[in-house]
Amino acid sequence: MFIKKLKLFFIIITILSSIFLIYSWYENYQFKNNPLDKKIQKKIQEKKQYLQILTYNKFNIKRKIPIIVSDKMPSNLFGAATLSKNGQIQIFLNKKRFQESVEYMIEDVLPHEYAHALMFVKGNITKQNGGHTLKWQNICKALNGLRCDRFVDHNDIIIGKTSFF
Repeated sequence: MFIKKLKLFFIIITILSSIFLIYSWYENYQFKNNPLDKKIQKKIQEKKQYLQILTYNKFNIKRKIPIIVSDKMPSNLFGAATLSKNGQIQIFLNKKRFQESVEYMIEDVLPHEYAHALMFVKGNITKQNGGHTLKWQNICKALNGLRCDRFVDHNDIIIGKTSFF
């Protein structure tokens, strides 16, 4: 009798695990092959507008900087601000990283990259300290960046993922 119950228990666990695995594969497939969810896109737009208002109020800069979510970026990058030879400034956000933590991407990475873009607007193009100078840090803080550090602290992402409430 005990053996039959044990077999039934393992069969149920195996079936539930298989269902969960298939669901995870499906979610991953959907994320890779579709644009970001409309809610996430809306959050990005709202944060962009907020950053534009802060930029105007604190620096008197009214330049609109396009934000592009790309799945072509290397996985180790969260985002990048670019300045082309013709003076076009763009911010790229890594779509793959949104799967890990949407809040981190919007509340930390976006102000971080926006601060780099503003450095470009001001003509302050430096490679000193990876572009993370004290001037950049002050701009990042003025944009209400939560963590204006040089590079990503992966513990921030892990902690953000484990907050259940």
